[in-house]
Amino acid sequence: MPTILRVGPYRFFFYSGDMEEAIHVHIERDDKIAKVWLDPIRLHSSGGFSRSEISKILKIIESKREAMMEAWNDYFGN
Repeated sequence: MPTILRVGPYRFFFYSGDMEEAIHVHIERDDKIAKVWLDPIRLHSSGGFSRSEISKILKIIESKREAMMEAWNDYFGN
């Protein structure tokens, strides 16, 4: 589970078995885990996060999207 970014209480990561899926990132805080597709950016599952937190998370992803996609491609060799 490579962690690609930490911002405040949020950990952004993907699972090593995620290679077969479209490019995405998982976001974790405490016992909550959301999933967001990166191309284009869209919420897949909110994992118990509130709407306001999802909004914050999506803004972080928008600002870091290129780096997240690069980390995915570096890890999976795409």
